[in-house]
Amino acid sequence: MSAKDTSNGDDPIFKFTDKDGQFKRQTSQFRSHVSPDPEAEFTAEADRYVLYINYGCPWAHRTNIVRSLKGLQNVIQLVVTDSELSPKGWYFSGRDGTAPKDPLYGFTYLSELYRKADPNYSARYTVPVLWDKKKETIVNNESADIIRMLYSAFDAFVPEHLREVNKPGGGLYPDRLRSEIDAMNVWVYDTVNNGVYKTGFASTQEAYDANIYPLFKSLDRLEEHLGHKDHQPYLFGAHITEADIRLYVTLIRFDAAYYTIFKCNLKMVRHDYPRLHAWLRRLYWDEGTETNGGAFRETTWFNHIKAGYVLAVKGKIVPAGPLPNILPFDEKE
Repeated sequence: MSAKDTSNGDDPIFKFTDKDGQFKRQTSQFRSHVSPDPEAEFTAEADRYVLYINYGCPWAHRTNIVRSLKGLQNVIQLVVTDSELSPKGWYFSGRDGTAPKDPLYGFTYLSELYRKADPNYSARYTVPVLWDKKKETIVNNESADIIRMLYSAFDAFVPEHLREVNKPGGGLYPDRLRSEIDAMNVWVYDTVNNGVYKTGFASTQEAYDANIYPLFKSLDRLEEHLGHKDHQPYLFGAHITEADIRLYVTLIRFDAAYYTIFKCNLKMVRHDYPRLHAWLRRLYWDEGTETNGGAFRETTWFNHIKAGYVLAVKGKIVPAGPLPNILPFDEKE
């Protein structure tokens, strides 16, 4: 995928920072939930819901990983927008395996779907979006909410071994680890997941400096965390949890995009963080039962990631390296 810029840098949709040069993330506005309860407003049903994503976005990537980990490919329809952000927001183009148009209504822009749900909607048109075909509205556009819905709300429609109640270790968000996962989520979100954005979109030297050092301090902290015997091979032990999913989508983009395009260049994962590097490669290359046959690798698209971020910062040249995008993994490491 090449970086063909069709936008005008002065368009409001490309204004990512406040007057102080700091990147500010928008608060999601659709926050309903799907439930297995048959009396719920949005009850879980097969082929009722559609997940809209693009392959470049890490927040959307979270939801696509969980959809694959849970074996929900035949339960929840997936629709992929182009990874380029146009002046009218995300759009459908048919490029590089994306949808040529919205399959439900023939829309060209994701904004049209938002306005169908709420004609008065005036915020940014973000992904992911979980859409209800029955009620013809957006259920939720917050990735943190959507992934937790997918953990168990649709378990009646997946094989027994993929249901949370039957997962070794208690599933993706086990009761015994919730307080620890929640605590990690707070600082990882602020300084790592969002930290790369606050660094990459900073429009003043002061804003850049205020965010790049906390980012690498947190990466150092994660490297140390993985050195504990109870935090191997995954962040909280023998099985994948929500914490791994939320961190993976940032670190898989780190060397390939954030290091170069977002100037997060104090260190590289592959050269400077041996434990994080092994953790990352294990998730990417694993094709066993822990990843349900390779959920992390099959949802990772480096061409979309690189080109999408180049366009986001108004660049025109997609970096060739690093090569390869991710190194091989040996279980003996």
